[in-house]
Amino acid sequence: MASYFCPCPRGMEAALAEELGEIALLSTTLKVHNQVPGGVHCSGDLLDSYRINLHSRIASRVLMRMAVTGYQNENDIYDLVLAQQWEDWFTYDHTIRVDVTAVKSPLKSLEFTTLKIKDAICDRFRDQFDKRPSVNTKEPDMRIVGFLDARQFIIYLDTSGEALFKRGWREETGDAPLRENLAAGLLRVSGWKPGMPLFDPMCGSGTILCEAAQMVQGIPPGACRRFAFEAFNDFDPAPWNEMKNSIKANPLPESPTIFGSDISGDMVEMTRHNLKCAGIMFDVPLKQIEAQEVKAPTEQPGILLTNPPYGERIGVRGDSTLPEDELASSFYSALSTTLKQRFAGWTVFLFTADLGLPKLLRLKESRKTPFFNGALECRLFRFDMVAGFNRREAAKPKEV
Repeated sequence: MASYFCPCPRGMEAALAEELGEIALLSTTLKVHNQVPGGVHCSGDLLDSYRINLHSRIASRVLMRMAVTGYQNENDIYDLVLAQQWEDWFTYDHTIRVDVTAVKSPLKSLEFTTLKIKDAICDRFRDQFDKRPSVNTKEPDMRIVGFLDARQFIIYLDTSGEALFKRGWREETGDAPLRENLAAGLLRVSGWKPGMPLFDPMCGSGTILCEAAQMVQGIPPGACRRFAFEAFNDFDPAPWNEMKNSIKANPLPESPTIFGSDISGDMVEMTRHNLKCAGIMFDVPLKQIEAQEVKAPTEQPGILLTNPPYGERIGVRGDSTLPEDELASSFYSALSTTLKQRFAGWTVFLFTADLGLPKLLRLKESRKTPFFNGALECRLFRFDMVAGFNRREAAKPKEV
């Protein structure tokens, strides 16, 4: 059995552990272990790494642990890496890339540590074959990942290759696209499930809608891409193909449950294109309309989940002479009125780096969950738009 570490966006650890638990139901060997900041530990056989790569929407990668040791200096790290049987996994004809992350490590230079790991791998091959793998930092065949804390060093071989949020379908993006695995995590945290109405009124390039639509259709996130493990020396395509061929698509919905809109016609077209590239074969109604003007797309209340724009995108059709904070204030004031008047019974989730957003909306959140979008600290704010909200607002005495 191998030990694996699945990194994920910070804040998504519990959601990833839950998802891995569901994937483990497909296996007799996959076991989910502890959550740590930035990921989840698990264990299983090699096929379990295939399984996680294919099915996980939230993990960023699937890293297979090669070895772990205590260390005093870079030479201890070099010795451990040199002792690993890298030739069992790949050859000197493969290109490599080494990445190192650290938390409270006493070592002064991560760059020097990275160089020592690379040297150890290359020296291992040179000693045995008189040849060494080349480094390719852009599109390597194999990625090796080192992790240091105050006392321990762990060396991993990446089974994924490109980060898992790169699903293989996205051809067009907006200025600041939400990563696919973060969008999938937000859907899970919101409680949305296929069949429930979902609306993104500021859909941008459609990441949230594409992730949700693939879930409805039963398309695994890794169905359209290749993985590093396919280049391992002893890779057997038979069980991998069997795993992919065993996937059963869900029946297509008879009526729409996923809806989107955006102020920008270009974004609406981009979303439509991305849905097509993601293999979506059912209707996802899209409209070009300002978020302040939208109406609930179904009589049945559902979940509104969106990553609101900021800065220039708020002012796409606004008065560009207004200061940005005035634009934001008027935009969110109008949006708040729309939510109160037209979305009674809906649960609204807004994912944003603007921690003062509830104040701009003049709404009290029922929950706020911290997440990181890369290095950017964000919140997922939940607002419960209870029925009768607007009648209470209308009954309030007007300010004179």
